[in-house]
Amino acid sequence: MPFVDLTGVPCLPGGPADALVHDVITQLAKLRSLFVIAQGTMFALRDRHVAPDEAGRMLGVDYVVSGSVQHRGKRLAVAVELAEVQTARIVWAETFDHKADDAFLVLDEIGNRTVASVAGEIEAIERSRAVLKPPDSLGAWEAHHRGLWHMYRFNRPDNEQARHFFEMATRLDPTFSRAYAGLSFTHWQNAFQGWAERDGEIERAYAAAGQGLMADDRDPAAHWAMGRALWLRGRHDGSVDELERAVELSPNFALGHYTLAFVHSLTGDPGTAIVASDISRRLSPFDPMLFAMLGARAMALVRLRRFEEAADAGVKAAARPNAHLHIMAVAAVSLALSGRLDEARAHVAAIRRALPRYRVDDLVTAMRPTPEGEKLFREGAKRIGFA
Repeated sequence: MPFVDLTGVPCLPGGPADALVHDVITQLAKLRSLFVIAQGTMFALRDRHVAPDEAGRMLGVDYVVSGSVQHRGKRLAVAVELAEVQTARIVWAETFDHKADDAFLVLDEIGNRTVASVAGEIEAIERSRAVLKPPDSLGAWEAHHRGLWHMYRFNRPDNEQARHFFEMATRLDPTFSRAYAGLSFTHWQNAFQGWAERDGEIERAYAAAGQGLMADDRDPAAHWAMGRALWLRGRHDGSVDELERAVELSPNFALGHYTLAFVHSLTGDPGTAIVASDISRRLSPFDPMLFAMLGARAMALVRLRRFEEAADAGVKAAARPNAHLHIMAVAAVSLALSGRLDEARAHVAAIRRALPRYRVDDLVTAMRPTPEGEKLFREGAKRIGFA
């Protein structure tokens, strides 16, 4: 819904509040995973003095975003809330407060954070809702979100369940590009984690990503999946092209920025990786992939020989509840390179409790860094008996 202008002066159409809402509606629509009511309808309902909850019921939608814009001296405050239409329950609310030195830049930043937060909250709600339904009663949308719930557990049994539900979603709706992206991710995980024969899983990840692009080549998630699959195939430049296309289509697509960070941290420009990691975390500070965003930052900092910063990022990554063994290994070698050997050995002990045969070779095989990066990984591992 159009935001309320609380500046205290008569408000003319086209002010900052209207500009922000136009941008948010456009950016949400670009995500392609949500059905978003067009701007014209929403502003017409505002002009008819229709309240947000009433507008939601009239339009038959599941969620309504509303808010307000207010100048506080030299600062601009934007309050946003996301509500379920059926229950009238507020499921997320935030106030963004920025210096108003450059109104356009401020509105752009707030708009990006609003879009990322709204999309993330809706996905989390839909995942939780889908997991409570009997599997044989799921539609394509629900099967997709049930797959996401399992996918973000980052273990082999859940990854297999995620594959099952994504395949169900694509059978129910062969045009559902996001479900193909999720399916590609499960095959990517099998190859990356060593849970299945690598070459076959790489080709399946690539094939599913290709199906997603054929279903909708303007879906940023489809390009994200293809970028990951191309990286697995050893095609760095093609991977970066696809990932850059993903964030071009949707500048607030946090996973696109994260995966750019991941690819650049290993086989590209580490400085670019740090910037992309920071963007992804700013857009989605509570993301299920936060451990990976921090892990990519740590690996980029290792390549820049900023070992103390790398260790700090690695420790934060490994502390996330869904961090996998490769992330714990990144933390261990980063700590070793920074001279924090006791902490590094503690991380190795935790890895060995989960998988006694894990060595630095497993980390190198999964990450496939540049020769310089591999040398640094092995140097850190040697210091703590992890070779």
